[in-house]
Amino acid sequence: MLHAVDGGVRWITLNRPEAMNAVTWDQRERIITLLADASADPAVRAVVLTATGRGFCAGADLRGAPAPSGERVPGDVARMIRLGAQRLVAAVLDCEKPVIAAVNGTAAGLGAHLAFACDLVLAADSAKFVEVFVRRGLVPDGGGAYLLPRLVGPQRAKELMFFGDALTAADAERMGLVNRTVPAGRLTALAGEWAGRLAEGPTRALALTKQLVNASLDSDRATAFAAEAAAQEINMTTRDAREGVASFVERRTPKYRGG
Repeated sequence: MLHAVDGGVRWITLNRPEAMNAVTWDQRERIITLLADASADPAVRAVVLTATGRGFCAGADLRGAPAPSGERVPGDVARMIRLGAQRLVAAVLDCEKPVIAAVNGTAAGLGAHLAFACDLVLAADSAKFVEVFVRRGLVPDGGGAYLLPRLVGPQRAKELMFFGDALTAADAERMGLVNRTVPAGRLTALAGEWAGRLAEGPTRALALTKQLVNASLDSDRATAFAAEAAAQEINMTTRDAREGVASFVERRTPKYRGG
């Protein structure tokens, strides 16, 4: 796995092209750590998650998991999913910095859910998204049954999960799963442009906005309105909020520092 910080943007690049970037146990833990570090690091103000080769992520590579210590007992599989795929997807959802997925190729199973958990999704026109679980006789995991109905509605979600057909990037964009589809050669540049804009924005306001939008999908109106008011109360204590108001009054471009 490759990772670097450039201009306030942390780039996390899956780099096992020979395995279509299927995520090993060690890689999963590394991604979770890098996202947690991004939340805590004031020098990081946006994150891009992408990959090398033909695939974005083929899902979980269970061959890299620690060997079981004994015979499997009831609860082992649920624990593995809870501590594995679900932790990875939650790390993206809970990251306090905006996360962009730059999907360069096929995103299957957990790989698709990893992309859908991101705040913004860019895709190469050659990319595909596959809810592959049904092809293996499995129930979707890694948060799929939570994410997809919220993104495309229950009927579309069931269609994707019941049949497991490959969804082109163009169709994913039409459904609302992808923000923009671009030629493959343009993907990294566009991800850099979007991440750069986010890195120059009011970082705490963006974090609070992400939290509000994600929570709103599980909230009633009264709870959502209360959370909105509390978020704005917190946000108004930041230097960036004061700069935003001052720049408006003074009719100049704001200069946000991320605090």
